[in-house]
Amino acid sequence: PVKFVLSASGHIAGVVNPPAANKYCYWVNPKKPKNPETWLASARQEEGSWWTDWQKWVEKFAGKQVPARQPGGGKLKVIEDAPGSYVKVRAV
Repeated sequence: PVKFVLSASGHIAGVVNPPAANKYCYWVNPKKPKNPETWLASARQEEGSWWTDWQKWVEKFAGKQVPARQPGGGKLKVIEDAPGSYVKVRAV
């Protein structure tokens, strides 16, 4: 299954900003014309984040939710609590 959605923000801002920020908009169009200009001309603009649109779409293909695994409950041992010391290391 394929669904094309165009975000109004750049590739980083469109992924990093959560839906609650409500900073951007996006376009959706179920049609698949031969060129991007035709697609955009007939697309519907939606306010907010594309995340919620994607979530509704992907849920159609997902199975039921399962409980989260417990760290250390399998073959691997817990190294340290999240977020992990590597997150706190300043990049040079």
